[in-house]
Amino acid sequence: MNGGQSSEENGSVPHMQSYEQAVGATKGWRQMLPFIGPAFIAAVAYIDPGNYATNIQAGSQFGYLLLWVVVISNLMAILIQTLSAKIGIATAHNLPEIIRDRWPGKVTFFYWVQGEIMIMATDLAEFIGAALGFHLVFGLPMIPAAILTALCALLILMFQVRGYRPLELVIALMVFVVVLAFSFEILFALPEFRPFVQGFVPRFQGTESVMLAAGILGATVMPHAIYMHSGLTCRRVIGKNAEERKKIFRFELVDILIAMIIAGLINAIMLAVAGSTFFGREIIDDLTLAFHGFSNYIAPAAGILFGIGLLSAGLSSSSVGTLAGDIMMQGFIHKRIPVFLRRICSMLPPLILIISGANPTKALVMSQVVLSFGIALAIIPLIIFTSNKSLMGDLVNKKRTTAVAWCIAAVVISLNVFLLYQTFFG
Repeated sequence: MNGGQSSEENGSVPHMQSYEQAVGATKGWRQMLPFIGPAFIAAVAYIDPGNYATNIQAGSQFGYLLLWVVVISNLMAILIQTLSAKIGIATAHNLPEIIRDRWPGKVTFFYWVQGEIMIMATDLAEFIGAALGFHLVFGLPMIPAAILTALCALLILMFQVRGYRPLELVIALMVFVVVLAFSFEILFALPEFRPFVQGFVPRFQGTESVMLAAGILGATVMPHAIYMHSGLTCRRVIGKNAEERKKIFRFELVDILIAMIIAGLINAIMLAVAGSTFFGREIIDDLTLAFHGFSNYIAPAAGILFGIGLLSAGLSSSSVGTLAGDIMMQGFIHKRIPVFLRRICSMLPPLILIISGANPTKALVMSQVVLSFGIALAIIPLIIFTSNKSLMGDLVNKKRTTAVAWCIAAVVISLNVFLLYQTFFG
């Protein structure tokens, strides 16, 4: 491969490390520390405001019935993100760079254009979610809340220009805030043990539950997280031979498991709390209604915790969208724009929507519809390339891994097509 810009050239990370430099003389679990971080940034895509909307509605309408869907979707996400991390480690290039080097120029340009559209849709959902969090927690009108969100987003961006590690620490802290918020939330609304456990048994209750399950599964894999994860691992630590690359991959796998299990637990707790609080009382299909419902049915503190979790998830996932856009532009067309300019441009559409008085929850739903178009375009090349022995070397997919990955791709793509049909014609 011709390669692309190095990380030093694009300014995203301060320096690369060899395996020896990263691990040094450390022994035991401390060897993992240099490899912890990329999956936490990718995992933020799985606890964004769009996930809030589907989990709260599923819990309020069907109680704990669809907890098993959250588990299945999390397992699917673990495999997809593992393939994304692995292709970066094996090739020292991110997925957009590989597409650029191996596919025709017109195809690559198309990928870049649709990738930018995906980033705008991602930013729309996450920016509105964060603004809604400020509005709910502090009682700010939506326009000042949006301006405050923009300022916070730019502040977080200052950590990104210092390199991946400072950004990873900030993102990990914000994920920890979400974990704390919902950990206390579930103490307020303890689920009944037996119905909760039964929720992990696969079953449905009518077509509405099937549609909501499709919504949870279909919104699982985010296109920008696939492109971005490969960019976070491709030049972080360089393995000079196959054995070192295998060791790096094993450490990154630990990172993925920790981060994605945390994301899965957050989603499961979110659904369980909604089931415990709203099931049999009212169906919640609006995040503002969820906030007021938690305050009314449990305690005002429960509503505040929900709003804090939404705010933290929105701000962190919005920052991740900017990083993904930077990686994708550099990879697909070998160009970059200043990250602050990118961030300002990506904030304009949601700011305009909020100022115009558009319904925030409806905007979230439409952003998920747009993202549905990009999922197949991200998953298909990922599986094709990670199954290529000449490209991946000893880290090539095993046949059963490829088979499972194609099954997951078929399920996710089919569900997103179904959701698109239901949105426009259902």
